[in-house]
Amino acid sequence: MKKEEMAASHGIQVKLYRTLPDRILLGCIWAMLIFIMVVILVPVLFIIASSFSDAKAVSAGRVFLWPVDFSLAGYQVIFQSPNIVRAFANSVAYTAVGTVVSVSLTLLAGYPLSRTDLRIRGFVMFLFTVTMFFSGGMIPTYLVVSKLKLIDSFWAMILPSAMGVWNVILIKTYIQSSIPGEIYESASIDGCSDWKYFIQMVIPLSKPIIAVMILLYAVGKWNDFFSGLLYLNDVNKQPLQLLLRNILVTNDAAGMQLSLTEQMNRQELKTLLQYSLIIVSSVPVMILYPFIQKYFVKGIMMGSIKG
Repeated sequence: MKKEEMAASHGIQVKLYRTLPDRILLGCIWAMLIFIMVVILVPVLFIIASSFSDAKAVSAGRVFLWPVDFSLAGYQVIFQSPNIVRAFANSVAYTAVGTVVSVSLTLLAGYPLSRTDLRIRGFVMFLFTVTMFFSGGMIPTYLVVSKLKLIDSFWAMILPSAMGVWNVILIKTYIQSSIPGEIYESASIDGCSDWKYFIQMVIPLSKPIIAVMILLYAVGKWNDFFSGLLYLNDVNKQPLQLLLRNILVTNDAAGMQLSLTEQMNRQELKTLLQYSLIIVSSVPVMILYPFIQKYFVKGIMMGSIKG
């Protein structure tokens, strides 16, 4: 049975693209989507191919979409360098702890603001919203972090960017739109406290938006190099992204203990390291995304339906 016959048997009207204007429109849409895919995919394939190519081929510009003189030298340098391994471990720690802290604070801020019986929620929401448009700036923020004695500390990468107001709004809106108030009324009649209701009811029912928050905060924390640039002077505490930034922007690979420098020219090594480090720094996010993707669309859409 054809698709249109099956749809008709269920009372569903199907509009087929049979007219010439419809086919032209559909062709344009497909062409645009393919063009966007190519624009995104080609640089990614180029970086992957370069990371698995020989350093001389990369430096000479002979690599495009396929590795030339296949080599793992770039990855060998990365995993044999104590500084890079340490920076990778720092990024993992900052991301893991920072995501837990940020998601917890966002939930603790968003849930009370979703409650209609909170009399000051309008005023608190106004104060939160103001910070989205006005801020003290980089220097006052640095002075606050310095006065709190957080410079060169682990928490300097966590606390200054611990909570995003836009994420609080998403949490608040999601709870309002997807968790009926009757559930709280029933729970309160049974003697359920606010904390118990929050932990046993709100959090389990908010898994999609929590998954979205985990993804947003984890990606932000993983890619955060600017906080390390501002607040961390100790090289041993710097994240991987700051080390990558030093190689990409300042072309600085000094201080790394490299065991293969005698086999490759230093400039060729730097060029190869750029691509290999980009791949290494992207892998954790690429691994995380498939596990959360199924919640992402549902959570982000339901969290933005109404304010």
